This record gives sequence, C-alpha cells and structure tokens, in this order.
Amino acid sequence: MKTRALAVPAPTPQRLTVDLAASEGPVLLGANGALYGLSDDGVPGDAVLEPLKITSVTQKPEGGAQHPGGDALTVSRSFFRNGGGEILVMMQDVHAEWPYEDLGIDDYLTKVDKVVKEVAAHPDSDRFVYIPFNEPDQIWYQLEVADQAQYEANRDRFLRDWRTVYRRIRAIDPDARIAGPNEAGYHPRLMRDFLAFARRENVLPQVITWHELSSDSLRDFQAHHDDYRSLECEAGIAPLRINIDEYGNRRDLSVPGQLVQWVSMFERNKVYANTAYWDAAGSLNGHVVRTGIPNGGWWFFRWYAGLTGDTVKVSPPQADAVDTLQGLASLDTTRRQAQVLLGGGEGDCDVVVRDVPGSVFGRTVGVTVAEAAWSGYEGQHASPLVLARTKVPVAEDGSVTVPLRGMHRMSAYRIVLIPGGRGTPSTPSVPWTASYEAEAAAVTDGEVRTQGTVENAGGYAASGTQDVGALDRPTSKVDFTVTVPRVGTYDLAVLYGNQSGGPATQRLSVDGGDPVTVTYPSTENWTYRARKELPIHLSAGSHLLTLAKGSAEVTLDRIDLTARTGEPSASYEATLADIDGSPSYDYSSSGGVGTGALVLGPGDRAVFDVYAPRDAYYTVVPRASATVELALHGETVTAAPGAPLRLYLAAGNNRVTVTAQHCALRSLDVSGDGSTAGTLCHEAASAVLAGGAELVDSAFASTGSRIGRLGNSPSSTAEFTVEAPSSGRHLLVVHYAHNDRRDNGHAYNTDITSRTADITVGDAAPVRVTFKNTWSRDDYWTVSVPVELSQGPNKVTFANATAWAPDIDRIELGRVVDRP
Repeated sequence: MKTRALAVPAPTPQRLTVDLAASEGPVLLGANGALYGLSDDGVPGDAVLEPLKITSVTQKPEGGAQHPGGDALTVSRSFFRNGGGEILVMMQDVHAEWPYEDLGIDDYLTKVDKVVKEVAAHPDSDRFVYIPFNEPDQIWYQLEVADQAQYEANRDRFLRDWRTVYRRIRAIDPDARIAGPNEAGYHPRLMRDFLAFARRENVLPQVITWHELSSDSLRDFQAHHDDYRSLECEAGIAPLRINIDEYGNRRDLSVPGQLVQWVSMFERNKVYANTAYWDAAGSLNGHVVRTGIPNGGWWFFRWYAGLTGDTVKVSPPQADAVDTLQGLASLDTTRRQAQVLLGGGEGDCDVVVRDVPGSVFGRTVGVTVAEAAWSGYEGQHASPLVLARTKVPVAEDGSVTVPLRGMHRMSAYRIVLIPGGRGTPSTPSVPWTASYEAEAAAVTDGEVRTQGTVENAGGYAASGTQDVGALDRPTSKVDFTVTVPRVGTYDLAVLYGNQSGGPATQRLSVDGGDPVTVTYPSTENWTYRARKELPIHLSAGSHLLTLAKGSAEVTLDRIDLTARTGEPSASYEATLADIDGSPSYDYSSSGGVGTGALVLGPGDRAVFDVYAPRDAYYTVVPRASATVELALHGETVTAAPGAPLRLYLAAGNNRVTVTAQHCALRSLDVSGDGSTAGTLCHEAASAVLAGGAELVDSAFASTGSRIGRLGNSPSSTAEFTVEAPSSGRHLLVVHYAHNDRRDNGHAYNTDITSRTADITVGDAAPVRVTFKNTWSRDDYWTVSVPVELSQGPNKVTFANATAWAPDIDRIELGRVVDRP
C-alpha cells in the first residue's frame, strides 16, 4: 500500500540525518543533464524542458552520422529559449559507425574543422563545449591494456592526437572551451599522465569529463572524485569543472528512487552530470512521456530544480553503497525553507533534521511530505501525492524528526520545512491503494522474467525486478487476487510493455464475469514500461482480476488499485513555485496547503507546473488575498480571490504564470477529470485534401480513417475549416501518428525520427511544429499549439513542402479561457 507518513514509529527504522548547520555551498543543479536528451527543436516540449533548469546536455555535431537526431545547433533553439545552460558537443559522433571508424587523424581533422567552424559561427558559441574524443580508453586508443609498454605506446599516440586536435580547435575558435579526456570509466593511470601532459603542453581542458556507467559507481564515485582532485593538486592544477557526461544504467532511468542516489552524490561534490543515452533520443533519457508528459522521474528532477539556497550535509544509513537509502537537502534562509529529497530505501525511516535555526524557523515548523512514485518510462504521473501536512515543535536539541513509514524502494520523497504559523494545515486526501506484482500472481502460459538488477544493470527497470512475458498463446493469462476495503469505483493502473507493432489488447474480467477489452498503446519494446489506467467497480472483499490475451502480446509488470474518492484535484503551493522578481514569503498562517503564502508585488511572477491527464478543460482556482492575473498558452485572464476559472490545459505539464499588484498567494488549485464540452472537433474526413494527401483506412483512428501522404510537396496540404463561436486564443490539439526510423546500426539505441508540419491559421504566418515518433502508425498521440481564431470560419492548413508530415486522425480546439 502507499506510504503513510508521520505514523507511529516502527521498532527499528533506518535513520537519515540532515544537518542544516553544515553548508556544502550553493545549490548547483548540475546533475540534471542528459546525453541526447533532446532530439529536435520541440522534442521534448518547452513545458517539460523549462521547469528542470537544465545546466548541460550532450549532443552530436550538426549533421553528425552517429544518430538521426539530436544535432547540437538544432536543439540549441529550444534548449536556450528554455533557460538551458551549456551544450557539450560529442565531436566524434560525426562518424556513422560504432565504435567509430578510424580513418586516421588527418581524416578526423577535416571533420573537426567543419564542426568547429559551424559552432563558432553560432551567436551563442560561448555556450558550447567541444568534446574531441569519446571513450578513448576503448575506441581508437585502447588505453585500458594491462601491458605497461603497450599502454605507454597507446597513451603517447592519444596524447599527441589530443594536442593536435586541441590546437586545431583553438586555431579556429580561440575562445573555445574543450572537455576531456572523456573515458568510459575513471582510470587514475591515464588521468595522472593526461593532466601532466596537458599542463606541460598548454592543452589542458576547461572541463574534465569521464563516464560512470556501472552500478558500482554508486559505491565508487566518491573515491574516483577524491582521487581526481588529488591528482589535480599533484599536477599543480587549480580545480577544474567536472562533468560526468554519461551516468546511470537503464534500470536507473525513470526511477525516482534510483535517481536520488546518483544525483545526491553528484550534487554533494558540486559536479555536473548527464544521464546516459541507452534508448531513443528526445525523452531526457526516459523522463518525459511522449512529448510533454511527466513521469515519476521527471517529477524528481522538478523537485531537484526547486532546491534553492545552499545544500547541507546529509548522512544516510550507509554511505557510498549500491541501492540504499540516500538523500540531498537544501536550506534557503532568505525564503526560510529547508527541503529534503530522499529515496532508494524500503520500509521505515526517521529523517532527523538537526540544527534547525530558531532565527529562521522559530520553535515550530510546518512539515509537508510528498511522494513521486515510479510510473514507468512511458507512464504518466500526476502531480506528486502529498502524504502529510503537519506542524511539529522543534526539540530542545534543535532537531525535528520526520518519520516515514512503508517507503517504496523505487519512489522518491520530498520533505519541506517552513516556519509554523497560526492555525492548522488541511489534512491531505490520501486514497487507499494497493499494488500486486504480476510475477506473484497466478500465471498461465507465460514466463516470469528477471529485469534490471545490479547484475543486469543494462536491463530495464521492473517493479520487484521481475515481470511476466511470453503471454502470446491463446490461453495466456494472469490472475490477480486482490482485496479492497469497501464497495466503490477503483482506478486500475497496469504497468505493461507492448512491442507488437501496434495497439494490443487483453481481456479483463472480474471474478470470471464477462470480459471487457483493454487496449494498450505501443511502447518502445516489451520492457519499456507504460501505464494504462481504467476504472472498475468492486464490492468490498476479495476478487479475482484476470488479464487474458487478446489481439496481440503484452508483458505485465504490476497492477495498482486506488480507491476513487471524488473528483481529481491538486493544490500547487505558491511558496514552492518558480519565481521572478523579488516576492516575499509570509508564514504567519499554516492554513490551507500548510506552506504559507507568496506575497507578489509589481514585477513579481510565480510560475506553477500544472499537470493535466488529457487535453481538456479543468477548474483552476487561485487561493489569493486579492485579484491576480493568470497567463497560460499566451492568454491572460483576471481572477478574483477564490474565483474558479475554466481553463483548457494540454495533456501533461502546463506552465501557469500568476502576477498581481499586491497579493498574498497560497496555492493554485486544479480539479476535474478533464471536460471536452465546448471543444471544436474536426475529423480527418472533414479536411479538404490536395496534392496527393489522402484518407487512409485506420482501425484505430477515431472514425476509421486518417490523413496520409501529407506533405513532401508544396502542393500537398490538408485544410480544415473551423467555425469559432468567438475570437480569441485557442489551443489546437493535433491527434497524429507516424513511425519513421533510421537504423544507424547501433543495437542499443532505437533510432526513431520526428516529422514536422507547417501549420497556418487564417492569415497568420505558418508555424513549424515537430511531431515525435509514436512507436507505430496506429498509435495516436497529441501535440498542442496555441493559435488565434477569429469569430466565424477559420482555415487551419497543414503542409510540409520538403518532407512528409505526420498522419492526422483529427484536430480539436479549445478556447484557452472559457469565458461565459
């Protein structure tokens, strides 16, 4: 069942200690990057990219042959406009083969010239870093050899080439920043020799890079880091910036409880780090679903991006250990907030926060606890569940103890401490929930398989490290015995994988009754988990839930049952929102969300990340002391205190900005299942097609057909006529599909490609929109685009003069603010 926080202590809980008096320096936010985390301008979408405040990404040179997407200059447009820091250019990814074809240093220098000239010509060239060599310990130079004489010969060739390429880069771009040596692992033998040579020859990199790609890195990185710093001192080199530009295994990505362990050790040491690229580009390496939908891993990184002030010392139960409870924490004395992020452990834990400064917090603190659970790589995750809001007195020794009970190993948890004001915070609604592993159920004609363990770190994450596959025979099924406390509607969530080549189905029955069909969208592969959600009605007591083979094979990992307690709702705390300007923080009252109020004045902004399960209308209420203005999708609306607004939200994350002349803002409350009443819907068949675009039969399209063969010619267009009841800002939602791929011969990467379309509304200029691969041509995803409509008929035209546009099932338009 779900974690219950602040419950009766268990006999021997683990202990994680936070010392607010032991500063580690300003929060760096260095460990939030990704190798090939971006594939195109717009993939991932702005609304999931901006909140993470990413400090570095690693991408390939423009036009590089290693992968079909992820070109550094192309993705720089979205990366920089969303506040991104710097882009490391993996220069050898200009090559097509893996390992890279070795055609000699002279051939490589011609490629270096082209890459550097293109980057140097970029208006933001100072925000790029060149990585001349990638994993030279294994590629071209074989620096891992045990034989010392052979090592020295290989080393000398590498160092000569490093010097040659370094000087070539600087000859073209004198201000270039260069990173290296970029080995696949940390090797002190080479690092010592490299630093001495680079210092002597004046070819020292500005950024030191290596990779941490083993589960053992969770144990060994601290020693690697400390050894490197000692080698710097030995060589007489001032401390250089470190970027671990590839870290983590498949089993770590998307899993909040694993990510905590990696990020805590990098942040503690104030180094930068980018997650490794094992699968498809454009998802921040498994943390963004589709184009703009958060999963549990995304929410952990969103929490990480919300740390402010200084990080402080955290003492876990075991330091430098694999798969154990770890954490990081921050103290912001200006905002009067302390935050603790922890995870990776199971069971019970006491979080002891020491040296709580009375001058900042007083004698009573407000405590809020929330959980970001694992929802799979492709499983959407609503805003993290608040488990507890309470007020706790500070003990005589200056400490506060926060007990967590029933922690899940794959989850991350956030604890927020603020000064305790008057009143009592509202008790959060924590619904009953229970989880059931597929491998523990009764399996007929299927196979239990082990995934993503320490021994198989390259395997994909699985709940309980096992799943059930090979459910491809007519009699294949999994019977789950479940028990629920009361009669009512429950939300059933199935963690699954579907690599069948299109939507697959299973037959769901309750206690042997008439089955209903469950349809599962495609996933990258059988073990790349997604999450299918549907409601079921159950009476109190035990039941047999059966998932039996339908139209194609599906792998099953786990099911969750959660009691439906009413209309979905979430409260987003204003004092934890992103801010611009200089608002103040008022903790005089602990009412409502229990985290006080953000006091906005002229020039101040609060930006909230608001989740929506689908493209639809939701009720949004600002809990404020005065009138505020909300901005969403380019539209602004004025709201009186507590007045509900009906706003159209995009599926996934939405950035909502609140401003005011003078206002104490406590929260932004969002509720509703997502209503489509009032939206304008136009199916594929209603479009006027030209230039070869045509209707194509599709069993999974909403009305049985889609628009295909659109684009690849200036004359190929699809034109919809939209009758708008009133003028104003609308969100155009495009339901589309395509499955373009380009096999670059690298088995461990899925080389999908995106399509684009130029969308023209009325007389406005066309807008180029990117559409990510949907894993099959029969799976329909959505991309939303803000547009202006005039009252009456509006032409909405899709085109692409030079390449194929995506297939289109239908379009929907909702006015951003549903005005009465």
